[in-house]
Formats: sequence, structure tokens, C-alpha cells
Amino acid sequence: MSDRSASRMAAVQRRFGLPAAATGALDRLLELIAADPTAPTAVVDVARAIDVHVADALVSLQLDAIRGARRIADIGSGAGFPGIVLAAALPAARVALVESNGRKCDFLARAAEAMGLQNVEIVRSRAEEWRDGIGVHDAVTARAVAPLNVLVEYAAPLLATGGTLVAWKGRRDAREERDADAAAGATGLSVAEVCPVQPWDGAEHLHLHRYLKVACTPNRYPRRAGIASKRPLRAST
Repeated sequence: MSDRSASRMAAVQRRFGLPAAATGALDRLLELIAADPTAPTAVVDVARAIDVHVADALVSLQLDAIRGARRIADIGSGAGFPGIVLAAALPAARVALVESNGRKCDFLARAAEAMGLQNVEIVRSRAEEWRDGIGVHDAVTARAVAPLNVLVEYAAPLLATGGTLVAWKGRRDAREERDADAAAGATGLSVAEVCPVQPWDGAEHLHLHRYLKVACTPNRYPRRAGIASKRPLRAST
């Protein structure tokens, strides 16, 4: 790791109060991403990845719902962001990385091994087909996976009552949020807050959307695989 990257990681460690073990694990993750041509991300430069992968994931620690979670499901985990970063930062939490693509799951397994993580489970499944995950999670996270209304439908069955969905998004979209409100109402969730965040200097228009599970999700959810995206729940007007 270059001096510039090391300095940037040290700043991230101070800002988010990371233990030394977490910082070491994240250093190894970034080294793997830079060296592994099969890493499922276009951002492989270490200094840039510290911002857009590591700090972007860790900014969710500003939310008590994430910092205090003991069971987290990261849906559409891809290269492991934000889930594998949160697993390093929260060693007392159990983090399921839910990913249907086998190649990406293989990378996640290599990453978890390189990082020395003992609190990660890699789940090769679509979120709506993962029956063992239903109703047991304190938090569900998702970044760059789907529109908010689709994420709400994916997440609701996986959450325990009182649990929280946190979705990473860019600029706010009023129509997308109305549709997500409708999906939340249908699946037992309610909008808790939309938090503007700045994970790194110069980051703009980034938000964490938080939904709280306030009631049981009706038995008709989750719908069959693919239906949430093909026929998404929408606001009537």
C-alpha cells in the first residue's frame, strides 16, 4: 500500500473508530481487489477503493441500527460492499453475503479467507429464494442492487420485526421514493429516515434510505424469483 493510501486508510480508521484488526483485514481486502483480475468491481485502485468501497460502507455506522446489529444480510453483495466491510468493522455481528452469481460468491469466499473473517456466511441464492434467512435479521443492507421499491420487497421478509433496511442511493428521486413508500406499506415496513452522507471529501448527493419493519410481512411475500423486479410494487399515482 502506498504512503498516500496508508494515510487515507488511517484517516478512515480514526473517523469510524475501527479496531486495528479491522483495518488490517480491510488492507488485505484492498490488496486482493488490486491483484485479482476476477474481482467483480471496476474500482481496483487502492486509494480510490478506500473512498468508494470502504468509507462508503462504513458511513452507515453513523446509524445505530447498523452499529448495534447482530445479524446483517447484505443482499446482492457482489464484491462484498458494504457487507464484507461491515463484517470487518463489527466482529460481534454475523453477516450473510447474499449473492446469486457463483463467480462472485467464489470471490467473496477468497476475500473472507484473506481477511481472516469468522463472522461471514456466503449465501449463494437470490434474496427472495433464501428461506433460511426469513425473519431473523436486525438489518438488511443493499448497494447498487435495484430501485428502492424492489429492495423493500427483497428485504422485508428477511427482517425481524423492529429490524432495519438500509439502502445506499445517490440523488433523491421523488417518484422512486413514492413507489418505495407503497412497497413498504404492503410489506410491513415504514420509512424511518433519509440521511444525506459524505463518506469522503468531495462526495456529493449520496444518501442512506432507512426503512423500519413495523409489522409482519404478509405471507404472499416474497413473491417468486424475479417478480419483484418484473412487476414491482408502485404507488397508485
